[in-house]
Amino acid sequence: MNEIIAACGLICSECNAYKATINDDMNLREKTAEFWSTIYGSDIATEDINCLGCLTDGIKFSHCKFCEIRKCCEIKGLPNCAHCPEYSCDKLYELFQHVPKAKIVLDSIISNIK
Repeated sequence: MNEIIAACGLICSECNAYKATINDDMNLREKTAEFWSTIYGSDIATEDINCLGCLTDGIKFSHCKFCEIRKCCEIKGLPNCAHCPEYSCDKLYELFQHVPKAKIVLDSIISNIK
């Protein structure tokens, strides 16, 4: 499977919502909904665990539909934030605090662009 990189640097193809969707795996949806509900203090339903990737056409996990980082990349026509002349902006700061791997992914992409 090819890696799908989200606008923010998360790897969509490693996400359980993506995996559950492409494999139509109800068990993974249930486990993911339960786990995410616990760690995010939210009520995430099993049927919400559907996503084909941040910048792809098709269904997206509820958070991804409204993500400001994704919207910014779409407006600018960028495959991800690593291609943005304003990288790394305030939109990414909080995400990087919680998901440092996203910064590592974007920094790696930048090093390959230059």
